Amino acid sequence: MTRDTRQAAAVIDTSRPSVARVYDYFLGGKDNYEVDRQVFLQVDAVAPQMKLLARAGRNWLVRATRFLAGTAGIDQFLDLGAGLPAAENTHQAAQRMNSEARVVYVDNDPVVAAHGRALLEENDRTHLVMADLTKPDEIFDHPEITRRVDFTRPVALIHSSTIHHVSDEEGPLEIMRRYVELMPSGSYLLLSHFTDPQDGGAGTELARSVEDIFANGAMGSGYFRTRDQIQRYFDGLEMVEPGLVQLNEWWPDGPLLTRTTADSVALGGVARKP
Repeated sequence: MTRDTRQAAAVIDTSRPSVARVYDYFLGGKDNYEVDRQVFLQVDAVAPQMKLLARAGRNWLVRATRFLAGTAGIDQFLDLGAGLPAAENTHQAAQRMNSEARVVYVDNDPVVAAHGRALLEENDRTHLVMADLTKPDEIFDHPEITRRVDFTRPVALIHSSTIHHVSDEEGPLEIMRRYVELMPSGSYLLLSHFTDPQDGGAGTELARSVEDIFANGAMGSGYFRTRDQIQRYFDGLEMVEPGLVQLNEWWPDGPLLTRTTADSVALGGVARKP
């Protein structure tokens, strides 16, 4: 364990749930505590489909990363709100397509540093930087990031399951607009987000129930925004087909044999900056 990792471990608050650790438990990981598992149990009691959505989100991220590293020819990735390592990570998916691809993970949760740094830095093209994803200018000026990402060339900017944890008061639209302004021409934005399908039925009921658990429980945040609100995060960019869609519909590896209500409460898309 590095000295930085030991320092991060010392400030981990195990009395409060962590977004990263809750997702870890949803994905079947072991880097979580009882307080995180309680959040999972609250959600699972109302919406057991949500653990399937967590896996769908991870699979979507891997597929989109493969597209960016392969078809799109992107060789540098900035993965914001990276969370804890899972069975398949961005750097593994990218470097499988291009062994020279460089991946910088960004998170501000000390548990990510404590549990994830050793695995994430498994080669000299994979790095973890602690920073706040709600501050785009600080991200693009961060010396540890600019050492490893050349912002004069195209970059893949990844916001996988991040912005739905940013409250309206924090200005998620303004945050994303600034990211788009800062991205070099030819860059790609990869973004997924909880959504209220506004179907007047099971999808909306699920969205409202889970949002209520997040808002009124220890987790604190998790916003199910409308399709139109999410689409605005891509303003000024050219959407890659099939556009902003349910996660399992974005370049699936095979036929969609089953669907659940949870499929309707998350959207993902990839877009290029001209």
